[in-house]
Amino acid sequence: MPTRAIPLFLAMIFLITWGVIGFYVLGPELASRWFGPISGSHPLFFLATWAPAIAAILLVLSHAGTAGLGRFLSRLLLWRAPSGWAVFVVIGVPLVFMAGSVIKGGPALAPLPPEGAGPMVAVMLMMLFLGPIEELGWRGVLQPLLQRHMAPVWAGALIGAIWGLWHLPAFYLAGTVFGAWNFLPFFIGNVVLAVLVTPLLNRAGGSLLWPMFFHWQLINPFWPDAQPWDTWILAGVAIVVIWWNHDRMFTREGAVTEVIPLRPHAALQKTR
Repeated sequence: MPTRAIPLFLAMIFLITWGVIGFYVLGPELASRWFGPISGSHPLFFLATWAPAIAAILLVLSHAGTAGLGRFLSRLLLWRAPSGWAVFVVIGVPLVFMAGSVIKGGPALAPLPPEGAGPMVAVMLMMLFLGPIEELGWRGVLQPLLQRHMAPVWAGALIGAIWGLWHLPAFYLAGTVFGAWNFLPFFIGNVVLAVLVTPLLNRAGGSLLWPMFFHWQLINPFWPDAQPWDTWILAGVAIVVIWWNHDRMFTREGAVTEVIPLRPHAALQKTR
């Protein structure tokens, strides 16, 4: 896939997401009358959230057909990652939320609803099909294309800024979690998270599985609300990660630049 696909990718994701959410923001009564009130489980909210994945799939199909799409999706099979990164995603991310919540005087885990853990498990599973699907676009297409021309740290920061701006209309949308949040800390958090996930993507050889799992951990309903402390803690972690991996973060050596592998990845392929 050529680098010139970037403007088309960005145009598609903003057109879909800002078009859907903008309709509900600018014409809430008409939008609700036509499609029903918007919420985090509304089909149009899924469509808006899936915009990066939709754009990625359409671009891959246009450049490499169904065979190329199969090779692109084979990056989901790259499950090997350095052990330190695996521990951070599985254990470290929940600990960040727990620590941030405790610092602000909250609980270590999100309180269960009166119905018990069942509804939270259902939401957790639903979340698998929201935010993590975005990674097909952010880390699947945009990151490799940008890393052909800039060091990973700058590619990650740029994606984080785009990622944050892409969410902006949702902050004017009643009925979703974004409506109760402050945009600036969220925007900063997006930049931090995009930089933080960059070495994970590269060290896992372009894996889409690990960035998706990382994204899922960020929206897991069992982890407590830790804003803004989760952002500040993760910013500190990102600084450490950048320093520890400065040889890879500030040069393009070892950076993933391949969107569509020449052949499907085997599930047991070794980490780069």
